[in-house]
Amino acid sequence: MAADAEIGAVVVGAGVIGLASARALSRAGRETIVLERHEAVGTEVSARNSEVIHAGLYYPEGSLKARFCVAGRGMLYRYLDAHGLPYRRTGKLIVATEEAQLATLGGVAERARANGVSDIQEMSAAEARAMEPALHCVAALHSPSTGILDAHAYMLSLQGEFEDAGGAIAFGSRVTRVERDRNGFIVHVEGEEPMRLRTRIVINAGGLWAPALAAHIEGLDAAHVPAASFAKGNYFTLTGRAPFSRLIYPVPEAAGLGVHLTLDMGGQARFGPDVEWIEPKDGDLDYAVNPARGDAFYAEVRRYWPGLADGALAPGYAGVRPKINAPGEAAADFVISGPEAHGITGLVNLFGIESPGLTASLAIAEEVLGMVRG
Repeated sequence: MAADAEIGAVVVGAGVIGLASARALSRAGRETIVLERHEAVGTEVSARNSEVIHAGLYYPEGSLKARFCVAGRGMLYRYLDAHGLPYRRTGKLIVATEEAQLATLGGVAERARANGVSDIQEMSAAEARAMEPALHCVAALHSPSTGILDAHAYMLSLQGEFEDAGGAIAFGSRVTRVERDRNGFIVHVEGEEPMRLRTRIVINAGGLWAPALAAHIEGLDAAHVPAASFAKGNYFTLTGRAPFSRLIYPVPEAAGLGVHLTLDMGGQARFGPDVEWIEPKDGDLDYAVNPARGDAFYAEVRRYWPGLADGALAPGYAGVRPKINAPGEAAADFVISGPEAHGITGLVNLFGIESPGLTASLAIAEEVLGMVRG
């Protein structure tokens, strides 16, 4: 075990939330190191999603998801512009495909306006088809401020700014436990050379594994550690080009936003994610896409795109959402648990940072910085 090293702040996890938080800490003058168990940034939740810049439509008024999505969306667009990073403000249509869904669609519009999304537009079926002729719906909402980005390019930019400010990332470094002492924390790290880091600040941005790490933080009451659930989302790609220029979303469902159509920066269409509750095996997750799950995608997609041809979908990729609600329970809000909640100075745990975490990342980072500033 290497001798103890002193560091101003330790961030666990080099996903988009960890990188944004580390960047904020370093730019505020904190000597910061990021500990990442994998060999590259953003290999889990941050890299395996729809890469959508969300407007803030769906989330309950006053929730952290609503607050940080709306604030973060503006911050993210400004960041992308300032750094010349690739994105497109595509806009999005949320569609009701049967009369029974109209009340749900209306509820999305009400929540969006309550959250401060002022540009949402309600549309008839004819108005929606005028924008996207291949679309089937009975009514729709248009969100012009929704967009897409290259998430990897964004994370590399955050990493670069963090390192330019004096920060460092230790890849292949897995945090096993966090001790407390009178001066702060001792972070135990496994890797090629096991080490211990002394620090006054620990940010647990471990994503899927944040609850597991929190359970190994000395002195943290178990009441402040939620149970983790893992919701796998499978994506299928379209062979050929889609006849849509905007993102198409069905009305939301219990565990997610339904099997929606998104576009990547090259114009390739992909459908997903679905919801498949899974359990880790020996600490690992299965990201393989079962081709048989594509059978159900055809029926879901044809509700809003009847022209989808047989055999047009191919297995793409999968991601796993870091849920802190069990199957059948209502979707949980973000949990950003700082000293005011758990009573441990210098510690921030981030739990359940799923969608819209990518959009909200810069706003969340400012919140984290505020919790440990001083």
